[in-house]
Amino acid sequence: MAAEVPQVGDLDTLVAALAGREMVVVAPHGTVNTGLVTGDQRQVVSTATEGGTTTGPMRQGPVRARYLKTARRRFVRPPCFEDALVALDSNIAVLIGEPGTGRETHALNLLAHGKEEPVLVQVDGAVNLSRWGPRAQGVHGYLVMEPPDPFALRAWDLSRLETLLADAGAHLVIVLADAPGLAGGLGDHLGVPVVRHRPPDSRKVFTAHLSDGCSDEEACAQWLKALEPGQLDELLPEGLPPRHAAQAAEAVLRLGVASGASGAEIVRLLARAEAPEVVARAQADFALLAHLLSINVYGGLHRSVVMERAGDLVCLAGAGREQDPGARGAREHSGDATRQRPLCETLRLLGAHRVQRAGKEATDTVSFFWPAVSEPVWEILCRDHTELVPLLHTWLAGPDHEADQIERAGRAVAAMAVATGGRSMGLLRDLALTPSTLAPEVAAWCLASAVHDPVTARRAVDLLEQWSVASETPLRKAVAYACHSDRGRVTDEQALRWLQRLMGTSADDAEDLSVVTVITHVLMQRFEAGDSIARATVLRRMRDWTESDGIPSLLAALTFPLMASTDLAWWSDRIRTDAELASNTVQLAGHALNESITFVDMRDVLLVWCSEADGAEHRTRALRELLDGLVVARQPGFLRWLLAVERGPDTIPGKEPAARALAVWRGNTPMAQPD
Repeated sequence: MAAEVPQVGDLDTLVAALAGREMVVVAPHGTVNTGLVTGDQRQVVSTATEGGTTTGPMRQGPVRARYLKTARRRFVRPPCFEDALVALDSNIAVLIGEPGTGRETHALNLLAHGKEEPVLVQVDGAVNLSRWGPRAQGVHGYLVMEPPDPFALRAWDLSRLETLLADAGAHLVIVLADAPGLAGGLGDHLGVPVVRHRPPDSRKVFTAHLSDGCSDEEACAQWLKALEPGQLDELLPEGLPPRHAAQAAEAVLRLGVASGASGAEIVRLLARAEAPEVVARAQADFALLAHLLSINVYGGLHRSVVMERAGDLVCLAGAGREQDPGARGAREHSGDATRQRPLCETLRLLGAHRVQRAGKEATDTVSFFWPAVSEPVWEILCRDHTELVPLLHTWLAGPDHEADQIERAGRAVAAMAVATGGRSMGLLRDLALTPSTLAPEVAAWCLASAVHDPVTARRAVDLLEQWSVASETPLRKAVAYACHSDRGRVTDEQALRWLQRLMGTSADDAEDLSVVTVITHVLMQRFEAGDSIARATVLRRMRDWTESDGIPSLLAALTFPLMASTDLAWWSDRIRTDAELASNTVQLAGHALNESITFVDMRDVLLVWCSEADGAEHRTRALRELLDGLVVARQPGFLRWLLAVERGPDTIPGKEPAARALAVWRGNTPMAQPD
């Protein structure tokens, strides 16, 4: 019979609008991609996990009518469908494509095309086709899935089969996994048409499955409308294989529409179901496992980063094996053949994809289709492959100097800490002390991330307390880096307390000066990124430091001019409205002016304030209050500033307010209050 024309309904329009595409074809009573037995576009799939052949159960016998009807009803034609129909005119055709992309469903619909009640039979790939023959009648088509050695067939064997199939009024489709050069070589060898299967659009597959399986179209539409912006893209990312799209549709129907799960929950549940599969495929092949781990850590970054870090892990495991020949576990499996696996096959086995875009925002990244798979992957690996955890800490201690790689490495160490209930944090000290200069930053990201997780918070705080008074510079640096506000949820009070402990135990050697440099940057970062409450907290603690000796006092003098040179509008507002902050500002400014090494910086900041206050009433009032406070404090550094302005050229900013302040200083009389 002629192929039915899909009817586009409200559900189709809704999905098309959400997807941001001009057309999404749905066939409520038509055909949709769905697999049979192994599935391709269905949820259950069975393929070789290590790239070689595996012996599975026999898959042979009649294709059940119910499954075939579903396969036809949910079928979305791939781009090569018409070419495959033409190829099948010769009674035998070979269909080549990647597993999980709808090959089997494609083949079933080719064999059933034009027939109202087709009878199809699956022939196991292990059957010797040179000795096999079709039934004389009653069967319209035969499907052979992945014979182990297609080149074992000979052209005359297929010629004989073509005659038998023609006499029986049947067709035969052989489905193979794609490989470089296979299509051309096999076509020449067998003398039959070879068609390269290209997957249908995953959003069309999703929509078709959703439409066919939804008994309440209004409920489906409501669920889709409730999705937050971008959630459909997370559920159906670019390049998602049809099998995954079918899984997504089933999950939406079963858990979303029927049970009320949100889009974000659906994605998490799909990722949690995907994780055991990808780990199972990778665990017997360390090269593949290394790529899984690299994507788990660095997914979303440039392809070269993911590949290089996977290679580093393989090399590290090899070095460990040489040092300990008796080492066991997954590191034993890293044969030469697996290292030659094409990237596309590696990504397919791991549920990942490569995204390339040209133009101004050119990208070439690698990531999981569903990035949420990362967390359950860590859980599985840390539970079932504990021997990998020390190796992974060594690997993650030495990322590249790029900030995003350091962050990813640290967050991965934190993820292992959560997955092990905090036990793996016993390895964090050794990680921080490795020769890599970036190891303290990796450890810092871990600690800062672990502080807010209830599983690891207590252990992380204990380590930060211990390391803040440790003698080893890398440990002290890790504490300082962990106090960055953008590296976790270390509170202002915690950060300032740990930074003060670091300064209180610092020496004057070069290594400890490097720690002080980090502390300065951290204080500036917390001030710039903080709100008014956070900034006031920083200034309050720094004022306390001015009353001490040594490094805390000096660091307050070094840091305050930098803070005072940022966000003048904020300073002007807070000095006029917050008495405590105004008092702290006076104390810190006077302290910075008193220190010879910071006088010039603080002098210039005050001159900028004077310049910016000219003509702005609220800033003029704030400047007056600051200068009034400095006169009352009578710090020698401020007197030095007043004299420098007085003796400076007439063009120097602040001549008038400085002259007035100097007159009051000299007369030691209270200043007149501004009107």
